[in-house]
Amino acid sequence: MSHLSALGDIPVVILAGGLGTRLKSVVADRPKGLAPIGDRPFLEIQISLLRDQGAQRFVLCVGHKAAQIRDRLTDGSRLGVQIEYSLETQTLLGTGGALRLAERFFEPRALVLNGDTYLAADYSQILTRHVAEQAACGAVATVALARLEETMRYGTVLLDSTGQYLVGFLEKKSGSFGPGWLNAGAYVIERELLEQIPCGEPCSLERDVFPAALADGMRIAAHATSQPFFDIGTAADFHRFCRLYDDWSRGRSAIEPDRLAS
Repeated sequence: MSHLSALGDIPVVILAGGLGTRLKSVVADRPKGLAPIGDRPFLEIQISLLRDQGAQRFVLCVGHKAAQIRDRLTDGSRLGVQIEYSLETQTLLGTGGALRLAERFFEPRALVLNGDTYLAADYSQILTRHVAEQAACGAVATVALARLEETMRYGTVLLDSTGQYLVGFLEKKSGSFGPGWLNAGAYVIERELLEQIPCGEPCSLERDVFPAALADGMRIAAHATSQPFFDIGTAADFHRFCRLYDDWSRGRSAIEPDRLAS
């Protein structure tokens, strides 16, 4: 599986429908996916990262202020990609419910990204790992993990003795603080997993769908990466990413795969 054909053969589904409550002090007038990073909205930067690795087809799961996202990104031609939309029309469905609504786009799998995180990883490696695990043990998903020295603000994951598979999740209130592996907001997910989600019911991928799958004996592989992880979900983190992106655009640093130390 080549670097370019790997991502070019599957859709990239981006979860961009949330309210962005924690970021309203910065972007009250728009969805957080359109938060301005320099002269570009965040979603454009995220899509460009994947496009430059060979991804061609994108699906945006939208809800809150969806029209603004569609007006800005349209069909993706300006960015050199194809963009389609999965629209939550009446009630916001959460990350799990939004993916169930977008099930028709999974062929039979898709690369899924949270619309407020940036992981400077080689996504073809994540996909290759998933395809191998799906063939070997029927894995229904592979979750990219990032290592942080301080996990106070994040939930962490529990791994089996081999470090290759997820066995549980620790919410940020339930564990001790310090270094750990956290869900980096990037996944390869099989349609088989989505079929376990009730249609039209709000639910969380991280808090509901993945734990239920593990309880049912399904395999979820873990793909650890050493690459930087950014979350723009709070004002402080948003401004931090803006500063890093400004340094990158001026050539002072990079936020691309294999080129930035954490």
